[in-house]
Amino acid sequence: MKLPARPSRRTLLMAGAVGALTVAASAAVPPADAQAATGCAVTYTTSSWTGGFTANITIKNLGDAVDGWTLGFAFPDAGQRVGQGWSATWSQTGAAVTARSVSWNGALATGASTSIGFNGTWTAANPAPTAFTLNGTACTGATTPTTPPPTTPPPTTPPPTTPPPTTPPPGGQTPVAINGQLRVCGVNLCNQYGRPIQLRGMSTHGIQWFARCYNDASLDALADDWRADLLRIAMYVQEDGYETDPAGFTNRVNALVDEAEQRGMYALIDFHTLTPGDPTYNLDRAKTFFAAVSARNAAKKNVIYEIANEPNGVSWATIKSYAEQVIPVIRANDPDAVVVIGTRGWSSLGVSDGSNADEVINNPVNAANVMYTFHFYAASHRDNYRAEVERAAARLPLFVTEFGTVDYTGDGGVDVASSNAWIDLLDRLKISYANWTYSDKAEGSAALRPGTCAGSTYTGPGVLTESGALIRDRIRTPDNFPTA
Repeated sequence: MKLPARPSRRTLLMAGAVGALTVAASAAVPPADAQAATGCAVTYTTSSWTGGFTANITIKNLGDAVDGWTLGFAFPDAGQRVGQGWSATWSQTGAAVTARSVSWNGALATGASTSIGFNGTWTAANPAPTAFTLNGTACTGATTPTTPPPTTPPPTTPPPTTPPPTTPPPGGQTPVAINGQLRVCGVNLCNQYGRPIQLRGMSTHGIQWFARCYNDASLDALADDWRADLLRIAMYVQEDGYETDPAGFTNRVNALVDEAEQRGMYALIDFHTLTPGDPTYNLDRAKTFFAAVSARNAAKKNVIYEIANEPNGVSWATIKSYAEQVIPVIRANDPDAVVVIGTRGWSSLGVSDGSNADEVINNPVNAANVMYTFHFYAASHRDNYRAEVERAAARLPLFVTEFGTVDYTGDGGVDVASSNAWIDLLDRLKISYANWTYSDKAEGSAALRPGTCAGSTYTGPGVLTESGALIRDRIRTPDNFPTA
């Protein structure tokens, strides 16, 4: 929860060099089983650095409409390999690479386009492919560009992809009913339509201390009166938390996941590590816990996993190593859910340790569909922190899983101006957030007045603190989730 105020250091980020290859339509006759009947156009662009590159590919169907496609090409150099890909199912055999459509972008009408891509590696050279096929139809006719010299590494996750075809929204108007299963697209959190969205909600306090605050009446108020999209479930590991009763705390978390689901809210399962700050101290506990909750909740569309709340006193390399050991445990049961990874310096992207987001940008976690955590307390963390978030958000998918309107202790007076400046920034960048806390603790960051949770009333101005009133007003404005 606590985030000390420390000086920041920022450096400029060099832009990656870009090369481009455009392949025109082919008039070749396709094989009998090909759906693309007369041709296609492919644009292939790269950003390259020493030993690695990002490739972005735009496919335009110039033939008959297709419902499912396979793009094929061959790397010119034996040392080129496909790594993490997006918006397609990627495979490579020798030099031959194939990319197969996924559920939301398989339908391509005549003249329609879609964009896909991958991060790759190279050894001796990184020339661009010179020939492509779409469902067996050749797309040829362009010259290979000069490969740009190695420069700065690219974004750690792919850029936003082409939105999927428009379909009517599902029944119901809750956040989960509208948005469905979430995924990471480029630097954004995206819904089932491939459109960037922002979730806005509240974090519980430690469920070992404030379980009385999370009952039917309070959760109804959060969903219906606050119109929250998200409930963050803060399960402390130490401090009388999970380590004292693993089975009991796992059951409490699962019960709150169900409560959120019944109200159409997303549930962010927070493995709330703070003291000690080294997440590897709890590595075995994390594997046990996330194996259990991911197996139990794998079929749900409303679950997001936050694997380390506020790492502190350790390097980014240590946090990255921890993440790369925990994420496969989740993926074994739940391959689709978004995973959020804590960052250095109390999840400040390193700013509170005198560093910045470059350490994450240049050395990302080796996993797909992940986001990175940022925390702030508005009275302690102001312009220099906001500037770093804005800079980092162009390269990293960020999720503010915790923030307060007060100082880093969680107490003190509400800094209205700084809180609104932060929320304005998050709204503009479509960064999702959870406010600390939906509880009646006697401290400035609590949304409910002391004693509220001993009663049965959770709506109306009489139960809200100054912080609660401010955040409720910001959360309950319309979401306007895009479905087209």
